[in-house]
Amino acid sequence: MRKDHRPYRAKILHRQLERAYVAHFIKPQLDALGPEYQIMQPRHLKIHGENIRIGRSVHIVTAADRRVSLTTWQFHGHRGRIDIGDYCLICPGVRVDSASGVEIGNNSMLAAAVYITDADWHDIYDRTLQIGTTSPVRLGDNVWIGDSSIVCKGVNIGDNSVIGAGSVVTRDIPANVIAAGNPAKIIRELDATIPLRRREDLLADADSLKRQIDELERYMHGGNSWWEWLKSIVRPGPNS
Repeated sequence: MRKDHRPYRAKILHRQLERAYVAHFIKPQLDALGPEYQIMQPRHLKIHGENIRIGRSVHIVTAADRRVSLTTWQFHGHRGRIDIGDYCLICPGVRVDSASGVEIGNNSMLAAAVYITDADWHDIYDRTLQIGTTSPVRLGDNVWIGDSSIVCKGVNIGDNSVIGAGSVVTRDIPANVIAAGNPAKIIRELDATIPLRRREDLLADADSLKRQIDELERYMHGGNSWWEWLKSIVRPGPNS
């Protein structure tokens, strides 16, 4: 649709239903879920395995055609874990698979279709052997992984670094750089004279942010009627 025709009360009800879904179906599957989270369309968030922890004020955005998948494996002596820090953003289509350990630092952002894995998932010579070689992955604080990038086993990415879209990261990337390519290589350093603003700076005052979002939604949806919303669903047109 070209416009969200939902009335304000319908939008609020939808948000409450999503939080109820998270509380009933998602949170019990996690070892930890911090406060002030926002999970959009949580039915498309798939959790598999133990040792998955999500920090405070984490935003996860999913879609019907782009599920978010967090998977750990516990067998053959392996104990995977996924630790997502505070104030992180996880976009549609992100997959994180772990057989040993994946750590995502505070304020980090994973763009759409990013894949992070700490294992090969099959041995190079014995293709019947599951897991294969595995080595933990660590993303520092305030890291930004671009659209459709892949972060491979054993990689460490330093604080504040940016990985360009479509990159394949096979080796460590230091802090405060921009890297891109297949395999990813450093393009340039970040300008140390320009201050970095993190997601935490926007999300730390949760009450103020809630008020601002509520005011915006009242403005965006306050004039919508239930009839116009129903009509946009049943008979969508150029004004829908």
